[in-house]
Amino acid sequence: MSLSEAQRKYLRGLAHRLRPCLTVGSAGVSPAVLSELEQQLERHELIKVRVRIGDRDARRAAIGELATRGGAECVFRIGNVAVLYRRRASEPGIVLP
Repeated sequence: MSLSEAQRKYLRGLAHRLRPCLTVGSAGVSPAVLSELEQQLERHELIKVRVRIGDRDARRAAIGELATRGGAECVFRIGNVAVLYRRRASEPGIVLP
């Protein structure tokens, strides 16, 4: 799934009001984090994730791993917060332009 720039802009606007619903700690991406990611993406489609890892490259790698293993698209990343989007298979709630 690849998002166009217009779709990313639309999703950024929707994500602005969201609060992080998932936090990745210093232990990194664990099976428990992946399980919670799966549940949150299925419930909300668009989520904010906070990654509390000190190293910038490790943070970028953790966000990439979350997106890849969760089957999601990283809409954008600012500092230690990223927004992930995955369309719900049944009854999608967000209609992209």
